[in-house]
Amino acid sequence: MSTQLPTNEQNLSKQAYEEKVKAQLEKFNAQIDEMKAKAKQAKAETEIEYHSQIEELTAKRDAAFNKLEELQKAGEDAWKDIQTGFELAWKDLEMAFEDAMKKFQ
Repeated sequence: MSTQLPTNEQNLSKQAYEEKVKAQLEKFNAQIDEMKAKAKQAKAETEIEYHSQIEELTAKRDAAFNKLEELQKAGEDAWKDIQTGFELAWKDLEMAFEDAMKKFQ
């Protein structure tokens, strides 16, 4: 799964960055919903694995969302500093999604 998170190099305004991030989070939410639907159709053993992955992804998505909230509350001068922490949480979420997708293809 390829999600294009805006980076510092793109020199986006805070608002434009937030909008792009929100759109990517919505994509992650849709994929979590898709995994939940697949889990309902899976055999019991596989369903347990799905639910474990879904819990991990949801926790990482929530961490990224919390960082986004910090970013939104930050002033214009501080948001670039907070952006770095957000991008680390984002990469963690993205890697977890890639691992989950590989497992269940």
